[in-house]
Amino acid sequence: MTPGELPAVPGILTSADIRRTGESIAAAQEPDGALPWFTGGHTDPWDHIESAMGLTVAGLWDEARDAYLWSAKTQRPDGSWPAQVRRGLIENADSDTNFCAYLATGILHFATVTGDLGFAASLWPAVRSGIDFVLGQQGPHGEIYWSTGSPGEALLTGCSSIHHSLGCAVGLAEQLGDPRPEWAAARRLLGDALRHRPELFLDKSRYSMDWYYPILGGALRGPEATARIERHRDEFMVPGLGIRCVSDAPWVTGAETCELVLALEANGDHDTATRLFGEIQHLRESDGSYWTGMVFTDGKRWPEERTTWTAAAVILAADALSRTTAGNGIFRDSPED
Repeated sequence: MTPGELPAVPGILTSADIRRTGESIAAAQEPDGALPWFTGGHTDPWDHIESAMGLTVAGLWDEARDAYLWSAKTQRPDGSWPAQVRRGLIENADSDTNFCAYLATGILHFATVTGDLGFAASLWPAVRSGIDFVLGQQGPHGEIYWSTGSPGEALLTGCSSIHHSLGCAVGLAEQLGDPRPEWAAARRLLGDALRHRPELFLDKSRYSMDWYYPILGGALRGPEATARIERHRDEFMVPGLGIRCVSDAPWVTGAETCELVLALEANGDHDTATRLFGEIQHLRESDGSYWTGMVFTDGKRWPEERTTWTAAAVILAADALSRTTAGNGIFRDSPED
């Protein structure tokens, strides 16, 4: 197969715009396949996968394959990855469970968009090993501890993302003829913790991700999700500009806004999602790249960097809104526990 139609959101971005944004991600890719935050920056395993997903939607399949092969090559024997590397050198050797789970989402997404189940099969050992590592960090009530460097601590955002990745891993396992019912059981336990046991997670409620990630990760949908959005809407939404990264700082960010777009779209609020997607385009540059954020009290870009994962979040949001590629529902279609 070859790449087909690229997403477009009428009145906001054309398919040519999406291609340019994909090319801005590819321009930062290193020879070994790594996708750092920006040229010369560090690479972490989660944002690397997010950027690979953006490349896939943008039709840059060879570059996406190289990125996934980098993940397989750099995985450690226990199934984990170091939290941060720069040009092949480890800067943070701790293992973040959310980071280690996300390969399952990326590989299912790639297989769904491209139809290349053979490539997915070749990466299956890495996915399987990563998920087994993650579930080795699961607590007695379903929570999953976030880092080998912080035993016993669980994060709501990270666990919500793991919940989604586990759903992808279970689906991929079934497609590849290697069903993993124990993963599905672990996901059910985690989903119950996310919905009913807030005391299990560190309080990070000032961060917008803790607001919408239970919806993005599929643990909450329907009236409960809508109520959660409404309860904190005024804390995070900045009319005309997107959403804050943290509730107590005058800083809107592109990736968080586009993730909220994905969460709202998954919960059926297409109109609000589309409006927010249009609002965040003030971060776009002419080459298709995106600034990470803006301090809206003085209109300055901050930090002064254009990040690959912000560009990828824009591409994934455009695909979800336009329902263009076969993988456009990777977040919307998260299975029930």
